[in-house]
Amino acid sequence: MTARLHPLALDLGAESGRAVRGTWDGTRLHTEEIHRFPNVPVRTPHALHWDALRLFGDLTDGIRRAAQPDGGITSVGVDTWGVDFALLDADGTLIATPVHYRDRRTEGMIAAAAARVPAATLYDRTGIQFVPINT
Repeated sequence: MTARLHPLALDLGAESGRAVRGTWDGTRLHTEEIHRFPNVPVRTPHALHWDALRLFGDLTDGIRRAAQPDGGITSVGVDTWGVDFALLDADGTLIATPVHYRDRRTEGMIAAAAARVPAATLYDRTGIQFVPINT
């Protein structure tokens, strides 16, 4: 009999996140949602931010829960709502809480960037669509 494999999928969406543990029995992949959690931004006086520390806690909790049934996770895949970024220092420490894509800081930035660099050149170099939420 083939050894069972247990891949783990971590899905961090715009509204919620989840950890889904798979079991591959050699023929079929069975999945089970292990942990689901809300993804709610935090408003500060200056901006709308991702709640990065809580999300980190929920993701690591999902990994911990997925490892419990028989102690084995054979692989991890991560899918995120990826239009924002976080800055890390040389040691990998988060420098500041990431600003959320729904924050209004990017209003007018596409036009401002295109005034400095032609839109075609920006797209050729980055491959990123000209959508206000893209940071």
